[in-house]
Amino acid sequence: MSKHADQATLVTVKTLLKRKQDGQKITMLTCYDAAFGGIVDKTALDMVLVGDSLGNVVLGMKDTISVTMDIMVHHTAAVARTVKRAMLVADMPFMSYNISVEQALTNAARLIQEGGAQAVKVEGGSAIVPQIRAMVTAGIPVVGHLGLTPQSIHTLGGYKVQGRGDEAAKMLREAKELADAGVCAIVLELVPQGLAKEITAAVKVPTIGIGAGPDTDGQVLVLHDMLGFPSEFSPKFLKRYATLGETIAAAVAQYDLEVKQGSFPAPEHTFQ
Repeated sequence: MSKHADQATLVTVKTLLKRKQDGQKITMLTCYDAAFGGIVDKTALDMVLVGDSLGNVVLGMKDTISVTMDIMVHHTAAVARTVKRAMLVADMPFMSYNISVEQALTNAARLIQEGGAQAVKVEGGSAIVPQIRAMVTAGIPVVGHLGLTPQSIHTLGGYKVQGRGDEAAKMLREAKELADAGVCAIVLELVPQGLAKEITAAVKVPTIGIGAGPDTDGQVLVLHDMLGFPSEFSPKFLKRYATLGETIAAAVAQYDLEVKQGSFPAPEHTFQ
């Protein structure tokens, strides 16, 4: 394959916008390390998100609030070493962009320069529009996030559907504000299908749903959840595409048994 042809396969902000205009669905998964990054990048997956969900998924934290900038830069850099084709997005963690425009720019720059991300993702609406505008003006693509925003879980009162009743008009307005501020996409999490459809039709940028129904421009899931790793987290929107947790546990148990029985290493695994 020629260098030109290879470059043409790269997913960029313009690719996402064209997908929306053409009515083609966008796919996104989370990823937290180089091993999985190399695997998912060999597929046609469009976007890879180094989510602050890594706090729950790979670091054993109870929520995402304890995830720091240093942790996000570390994991983003690991994924960036093997993801070359899909668009790499990194979450800006709790309170890394809320204090000021200067703070947001400084931390976003770290994820781009040190982490190797191509875009950053921020949670929130009207309150962070100045930060979004500043980052976009500085040349940093930004993905918005509305609905259930895990960094605000204490304010929201738990993991539950957002945007019902009087909240719907506010979320629609904020989605338009994010689009006007220059975001390149908006994640909609745990949002009623009708509202997600309305927002998708109202904004020119792609919407990426998780628990928001089939009418968004794309979908995102947590990689370990959809692969069937053991977890108490089993929301309605999750579809498990594999049972790797069981497969891995069986392999480890077999290894443990063979070593203890003396059948591994066998002659074919031994140097003479």
